[in-house]
Amino acid sequence: MSNGELLETGTEQAVLDGALGAAGAPAEGRPESLAQRLNWLRAGVLGANDGIVSVAAVVVGVAGATTAHAALLTAGLAALVGGAISMALGEYVSVSSQRDAEKAHIDRGDLELDEADVVSPWHAAFASAIAFLVGGVLPLIAVLAVPVPWKVPVTFVAVLAALAVAGWTAAWIGGSAPRRSVMRVVIGGALALAVTFGLGSLLGVSGVV
Repeated sequence: MSNGELLETGTEQAVLDGALGAAGAPAEGRPESLAQRLNWLRAGVLGANDGIVSVAAVVVGVAGATTAHAALLTAGLAALVGGAISMALGEYVSVSSQRDAEKAHIDRGDLELDEADVVSPWHAAFASAIAFLVGGVLPLIAVLAVPVPWKVPVTFVAVLAALAVAGWTAAWIGGSAPRRSVMRVVIGGALALAVTFGLGSLLGVSGVV
């Protein structure tokens, strides 16, 4: 399980609950159903959170062992690209299974769904990958652009601030309590960064890297 996935459950529930409550039942005749819009929203929110935390954890961990620019850039780009692909594949597989189940129920006539309500795995994969890339760019830029003495502290602050904004946005969209959402993602992100930085520092001191 990736670091970002530690934050998914609460954020996803807040977004889905509030969006369902605000939007009500899918309106007929609209070009995109409620299910499709929630599909995009869920994948985007989770992708952004995962991108911020996962890439930050990697670069902060590496920074704990070495501040070499080449090492940080290589690790950051690998985490950014690999994570985006992984998120896209995970969303595609997961939503494809959901789509197959929905289609099977529609074919049997015991589920009140229209074909337009069936979620798209491609939409979820695309939204998740793009959101991961956008979220992951922030910690990568922070750790590369800031001078050596301040690389890790500035990256910590930038990441936690971004997570706070993401948590507040998810709560605002979902109509849930913003404080709880913000605290959940900020504390989870801080723990992830602290653990990976500690591990990187330990490996660096021991001479493993």
